[in-house]
Amino acid sequence: MKIAVVAASGRAGKLITNEAVKRNHEVTAIVRHKNQTEASYVLQKDLYDLTYQDLKEFDIVVDAFGVWNPSDMDLHDSSLMHLADCLSGTSTKLFVVGGAGSLYIDSEHVKQLKDTPEFPEEAKPVAEGMVKALDHLKERGDAQWVYVSPAASFIADGVKTEDYTITDNEYVENKAGESKISYQDYALAFVDAVEADKYNQVQISIYQNA
Repeated sequence: MKIAVVAASGRAGKLITNEAVKRNHEVTAIVRHKNQTEASYVLQKDLYDLTYQDLKEFDIVVDAFGVWNPSDMDLHDSSLMHLADCLSGTSTKLFVVGGAGSLYIDSEHVKQLKDTPEFPEEAKPVAEGMVKALDHLKERGDAQWVYVSPAASFIADGVKTEDYTITDNEYVENKAGESKISYQDYALAFVDAVEADKYNQVQISIYQNA
């Protein structure tokens, strides 16, 4: 497939890019600055300057953009809506590196992980910003998208186990009572989901089995 990764030099974006390259997909890294990935093709451009013309030839566009400064939380929503606008009415599917705060903890889908007392206070601004963006994405019937949430504990320096499950938008713990996934396993499962070509306009999540 022809895959573009927005913010490809970020931590998650880089791993997803490199994994897709290893699987022989034609990958373009979209970056603002120097490319730090294994992608053979590079488009150096700001996310907000991207247009339909830039993205129309791709089968998949991966949105790995993220911000953590509390004053920038609206960028989660505006950036995602900009990419959805660029892909509106096309067959190109937008795969989003999402957050765990939006996972539901009840079968009625009323309460989300971010609403629990155990959710870290320092992570709530990011979670709220990402939930707002996801809520608006759910309203977009004009674009094809898949929102990929990690488990509750998203471990940057975690090891690659290759032992993970792709599930729906409900919070899940493994047999050890943990909800976790390493960035490396997340990247593997993310590309698995892209290759499966069976998800559309849904939120999915990934957790480590042990």
